[in-house]
Amino acid sequence: MLITSRNNDTVRLMRSLTSRKARQETGLHLIEGERLVFDALRAGAKAEHLLIEEGEWELEAKASSLAVPFVSVTRSVMLSVSDTKTPQGVAAAVRTPDLTPPAVYPAGLAVALDRMQDPGNLGTVLRTADAMGAGCILLGTGSTDPFSPKALRSAMGSTYHMPVYEGELTTELRKLKAEGRTLLCGHLKGEEKLPDIGENCVIVIGNEGSGVSEEVASLCTLYRLKMYGRAESLNASIAASLMIYEVTKKLHE
Repeated sequence: MLITSRNNDTVRLMRSLTSRKARQETGLHLIEGERLVFDALRAGAKAEHLLIEEGEWELEAKASSLAVPFVSVTRSVMLSVSDTKTPQGVAAAVRTPDLTPPAVYPAGLAVALDRMQDPGNLGTVLRTADAMGAGCILLGTGSTDPFSPKALRSAMGSTYHMPVYEGELTTELRKLKAEGRTLLCGHLKGEEKLPDIGENCVIVIGNEGSGVSEEVASLCTLYRLKMYGRAESLNASIAASLMIYEVTKKLHE
């Protein structure tokens, strides 16, 4: 089967998934590009619709090897679905996983984000957390959508490598603290020396403009990255990445 019309129902559905409202209503999100699509499928993501541009035989072979059904589309249709200017010939509407926080969180390192707004920053944090072996990501209410196209591209597949949860942050942090975890918050008023963090630690990073809320900060041990230059603060994703690295290194000592 070859889809040639941009008004096809599946095409219109996939095009709508650039909107957060449509993603919430359908329970689906859009992913594009050979690396991201097939990394997600290998990680167990369920594709409700997989479109491959006609003539892309290698992509068709990859989909067939994973036993994932696909539909061929023209270049014009792929361009209409894509969120990028130069689509790579494959796009999928994927079922969004349940983001409900668990009764008990995975052991080890967790990363919690307080109202992080920029999808590029979120994707960078996800990728760093994945690389450093974090057990999960927790997004507080008011954070950007981890399944937006930009966040997914920035994370480069890491979104599918660990659980991502969304919830009211102070409620979840209290739960984590009750489990005996150290809550370590990036804060300009914090100490520059890492405290004893134990085996289970939660790194808390705040909003790009206002940092963490006072209520969140009151639950945490405050930590400030030591800086040697003249800048007073760091980009949220850079600060998060450095904290994740420092904590991971200490956990593996």
